[in-house]
Amino acid sequence: MSYTPPTTDMTFVMTELAGLDTVSTLPGFTDATRATVQAVLDEGARFCSEVLAPLNLPGDRNPATCENGKVTASPGFKEAFAQFVEGGWQGLMHPAEYGGQGLPKLLASPCLEMLTAANLSFATCPSLTDGAIEALLLAGTRAQKQRYLPKLISGQWTGTMNLTEPQAGSDLAMLRARAVPQQDGTYRLFGTKIFITWGEHDMAENIVHLVLARTPDAPPGVKGISLFIVPKFLVDEDGSLGARNDVHCVSLEHKLGLKASPTAVLQFGEHGGATGHLIGEENRGLEYMFVMMNAARFAVGLQGIGLAERAYQKAVAYAKERVQSRPVDGSSDGPVPIVQHPDVKRMLSTMRALTQGARALAYVAASHSDLAHAHPDAAERASHRAIYDYLVPIVKGWSTELAVEVASLGVQVHGGTGFIEETGAAQYYRDARILPIYEGTTAIQANDLVGRKTVRDGGKLVRHIMARIDATLAELHAHRAFGSNPAFAAMCHQLDAGRMSMARAVDFMLANVKADTNAVFGGAVAYLKLSGIVLCGWQMARALIAASGREASNPVFYGAKMATAHHYATHILPQATALEIAIVSARSGEGMLALSGEQF
Repeated sequence: MSYTPPTTDMTFVMTELAGLDTVSTLPGFTDATRATVQAVLDEGARFCSEVLAPLNLPGDRNPATCENGKVTASPGFKEAFAQFVEGGWQGLMHPAEYGGQGLPKLLASPCLEMLTAANLSFATCPSLTDGAIEALLLAGTRAQKQRYLPKLISGQWTGTMNLTEPQAGSDLAMLRARAVPQQDGTYRLFGTKIFITWGEHDMAENIVHLVLARTPDAPPGVKGISLFIVPKFLVDEDGSLGARNDVHCVSLEHKLGLKASPTAVLQFGEHGGATGHLIGEENRGLEYMFVMMNAARFAVGLQGIGLAERAYQKAVAYAKERVQSRPVDGSSDGPVPIVQHPDVKRMLSTMRALTQGARALAYVAASHSDLAHAHPDAAERASHRAIYDYLVPIVKGWSTELAVEVASLGVQVHGGTGFIEETGAAQYYRDARILPIYEGTTAIQANDLVGRKTVRDGGKLVRHIMARIDATLAELHAHRAFGSNPAFAAMCHQLDAGRMSMARAVDFMLANVKADTNAVFGGAVAYLKLSGIVLCGWQMARALIAASGREASNPVFYGAKMATAHHYATHILPQATALEIAIVSARSGEGMLALSGEQF
């Protein structure tokens, strides 16, 4: 089944919800006119649907291979990557100073979504390169930027993020990789890193590894971690490639999904030490790496949205062509396409509503990121930065959790044929399952959302966001269609209930974070999901308002947009109340927190 990028919905979200016209007035972003944006989206849609999407299923069946440390990408990937580089897609949102196009994150986000929907295994490679570029822009020396950024931004070289080790999963305090300083100012690195996405491959001429390691006199724990550039091939002063560095692929992981994305075990320093260059200051590596991780986490959220869109499109196509059973209302004497059955409509509407809500929230977050970078007023930049930082764990955590649900519903729509690999629906389910895990599990995102983003400032920021929801509720209630269109009343009632559930959950956490810490963090994932449901519902409410009265110009699109918002209000927003109950009812010594380790 082919993939058709939803450019109409993408454009609607960018212009009506995410403030494209405002972003395009910011210094450095004036080229992002509506005409330019549409041209970029159209070309991205062509590349993704015609070049990448056809490689998705073959890549799953013919994964990357490793032989004697050399990794060969799935058939067709190397040629597709060459087209990706030629099209300048890697540099879309990066500085023109180093060869990028300098376009806003708001435009890069739908492009990345299309990329991931078309071929998630392929998309993980440029996503990590984006993170490496961000880290170097933040903390690299001028010489490092000039040496590495032009090739990374062009796509000639790719980047990786090396955190995880066999004994240290998410607990980076346990890292053992060593970096020994040399007289010439370089370092020799030794250690093993696992789960390194695209850590070795044949698509680019060089791979720039960003590696966390400890220097000999580093303090223990996360305060003693430094960040290093360790290229696959050493780079001479003139930018040309030198000798092969002492970093080698030991093996590739055998995975449930994302099989065409090689996940490598890398060995550093097996033959005397891998040459590395310190980024920034010693012992501040985790601080720098968090920039890369934040970029990666937002990108993974977009991956969840893209995969959900692909699973939804496949399920819709199947439901329209699969004829089975008479309708329950007796409207036909014979079997009909299953898309006419109420429960199939429920599943498809849920898939559609979850995906569109998450897309809207992610693009709005991207807009805040652009404003945080480019707004001329420092106070405004700080305000938008705080909102973006608050939204990132929700975009990552909620969008990836719903991707699993949407992909699972896609299998269900297919019935028994969905459980058979030949149909392709199962691949989306398998691929989706890694998304809530990598770049920080849902629990890690939730702990960040509770500890750093909600409790630390006494709930000030989240209450500011809830005040914005209140403004939308007032607009809903005052809308001329409130009395005539049932979607407005339903959305107003359910969004208000969800907003109140969110407020009570915040109050509970603020009141109990010190007195009953385990209870608060035991409900952290529920709080993240509640926040995702309510904030996406807020965006769907805004979409409902924007779409109202425009049916005449495009009745199919705007009518479906309002119906989807109505479904979100009645079938998804009510879940917030149940999540609130789970959060505020938690107490240490009760329920799950009463069970000892031996009792599980």
